[in-house]
Amino acid sequence: MSLLGLDAVGRTYDMGHIQVAALRGVTMHVDQGEFVAIVGPSGSGKTTMMSIIGCLDRPTSGRYELDGADVGSLDDRALARIRSRTIGFVFQSYNLLPGTTAIENVATPLLYQGVGRRERRARAGAALERLGLGLRLDHEPTELSGGEQQRVAIARALVTDPALLLADEPTGNLAVNQGLEVLRLFQELHADGRTIVLITHNPEVAEVAQRRVHLLDGVVVDEEQAA
Repeated sequence: MSLLGLDAVGRTYDMGHIQVAALRGVTMHVDQGEFVAIVGPSGSGKTTMMSIIGCLDRPTSGRYELDGADVGSLDDRALARIRSRTIGFVFQSYNLLPGTTAIENVATPLLYQGVGRRERRARAGAALERLGLGLRLDHEPTELSGGEQQRVAIARALVTDPALLLADEPTGNLAVNQGLEVLRLFQELHADGRTIVLITHNPEVAEVAQRRVHLLDGVVVDEEQAA
């Protein structure tokens, strides 16, 4: 069953004296439980693709449907709701709150959903323990390694039990061994049934996915299944 679908999606930016087409007629579908990597060089349209899939931007043409909703028809409030409840974001730069403990960082999305303090802490603690950070609950970002910070970010993305995990260059700021740990974690999450879309410029990182969609100049130029 398809969780998300882009049909002939285009995104053009008005730069005043020129129109820039970042995406041109992109069609792509991701089924529930799939692990898909969107891969391409700088300027290929990956960031725009991530923004549209993550409901951070809207297409200027075509149709994007996520979890049964036509994203193009949603107002800003509905978009914010779908972002907070349907999508778990993992970014290259972690985006953790400074001066805030790991468990508080992970619990933050639940606060915005109105979950009570005791349940927030219990769910955040369980998410961190699942990712091997049970002894780091009260550590702040500056007290954690890069790999540990990214695992906190992944726990925060998972704590709301989203339908989609969207990861944008999640190993970009990590040492090789830490990056491999994060990729293994994504594979474990996929094995548990998670739907994951991974955005990367690195073909080697994309190899962990079961399907790879190659972008170039805003167009899908190739798709391949894992061997």
